[in-house]
Order: sequence, then C-alpha cells, then structure tokens
Amino acid sequence: MEAVFLMFILMLSIFVGFELINKVPATLHTPLMSGANAISGITVVGAVALAGTGRGDLANWLGALAVALASINVVGGYMVTDRMLAMFKKRGG
Repeated sequence: MEAVFLMFILMLSIFVGFELINKVPATLHTPLMSGANAISGITVVGAVALAGTGRGDLANWLGALAVALASINVVGGYMVTDRMLAMFKKRGG
C-alpha cells in the first residue's frame, strides 16, 4: 500500500511540475534557473549524506550517482546563468 501512495505522489509531482514549467514566461527562466541551482545544491548535500551512511552497497551506489547527477546539474546551471547574465554587461568598456 505504501508503494501505491509513493507512486501517486511521484505522478502528481510530475504533473504539477510540468504544468508549472509550461506556464513560465521566457523572461523568468534565468531567475528560476538560479533557484533550481540552489535546490540542486541541497540535493548534493543530501546525496553526500546518503552515500556516506555505509548501510549497504546499493545505498552507496545510489548516493554516489545522485551526487554526480546533481553536481552536473549545479555546474551546468551556473554556466548557463553566467552566460545569460553576461549578455547584459557593457561591451568594450
């Protein structure tokens, strides 16, 4: 019964996230990406905590995978945000 409840929460969060993202105007993508980077930073901290528990091989591997994927998301997000903010700087002066 718990698995059904968790599956329901997952499906609901996917639907709500998809609906919210589709309604965001293009001018707000940079600030939202910065916020998403902060959330991914929190994910990295949680994943490091999971990877270091030593509860079992599966938990360690999933924690390491979560650290890698969240780190890629954070670095890529900051690179895109930096590139977008560079468009607003004055040139040649």
